[in-house]
Amino acid sequence: MDVSLNVWVLTVVGLCALIAVDFFIGRKPHEVSIKEAGIWTVVWVVLAILFCGGLYVAAGGRPAGEFAAGYITEKSLSVDNLFVFVLIMAKFAVPTIYQQRVLMIGVLIALVMRAVFIAAGAALISAFSWIFFVFGGFLIWTAWKLVREARAEEQGHEDEAYEENRLLKTVERRFPSTSEYHGTKLFVIENGKRLMTPMLIVMLAIGSTDLLFALDSIPAIFGLTQDPYIVFTANAFALMGLRQLYFLIGGLLKKLVHLSYGLSIILGFIGVKLVLHAFHEQGVHVPEISTPVSLGVICAVLVVTTLTSLRVSRRQAREEQERQGTTAARRD
Repeated sequence: MDVSLNVWVLTVVGLCALIAVDFFIGRKPHEVSIKEAGIWTVVWVVLAILFCGGLYVAAGGRPAGEFAAGYITEKSLSVDNLFVFVLIMAKFAVPTIYQQRVLMIGVLIALVMRAVFIAAGAALISAFSWIFFVFGGFLIWTAWKLVREARAEEQGHEDEAYEENRLLKTVERRFPSTSEYHGTKLFVIENGKRLMTPMLIVMLAIGSTDLLFALDSIPAIFGLTQDPYIVFTANAFALMGLRQLYFLIGGLLKKLVHLSYGLSIILGFIGVKLVLHAFHEQGVHVPEISTPVSLGVICAVLVVTTLTSLRVSRRQAREEQERQGTTAARRD
């Protein structure tokens, strides 16, 4: 899809305006209710649907389909990211009223970093067609890794503690910080010294962690479309609704027990798609997977994964109640 500079500028300005509105509404620290999170989650999803419809009218069905597939994939991967965000919030003991501010700034950091990743990925693709082999192989390896991690969790060998990355450890080691939160301030002056607050540290934790997640998501969406405009907008819409989604489904995350398996299937599928595309780019006649097929597979996997997860969660809850009832009866 040929996108002019004016369209790029208008898109970025429009997205910045939406971010500004979101920031203005959530500028005052407060506990986000399920109702508020639900309303804004619907708003962001509707905006993404409207944007997809605009693409359909302006450029046709293929770009719209690629955006839809990319958006759904990125949204699915972002849900998996929320598991880690929950651990980060718990580790740094972030007060509930400040969590939305942390997520807002963290998402902005992630959006900027992903824009850089997308530009780099687009440049590599335009210069080296064989890079699709690298992207495809990486996604297949990631899919296998997700399966291993999911099986380890089922066997009770997972490490539930959040482990800080090297960047964050370096920042904490070189820059002194306070032990207490000071509202939403990032720096304070104590005894004549300028100190970081835990608020800045946890924001860096969210942003830098999402950078690691981008190593999976950026190759995944490039497997669905090589259009930088669609890649960027799909990532932007998926990320900007992440803050509200955190508060909406935070309590439901533990019920999505099969999510990792579903994501591994999606990433593996896109990895195979990329490898086939790489062979095609090298002049080898192999079948390619179309966008409608990709979209259908992604949606089907997510639906099945969600249904089986909820079924298993209900069964586990029922078994736990039965065990508690048996224990109570023995005590009596």
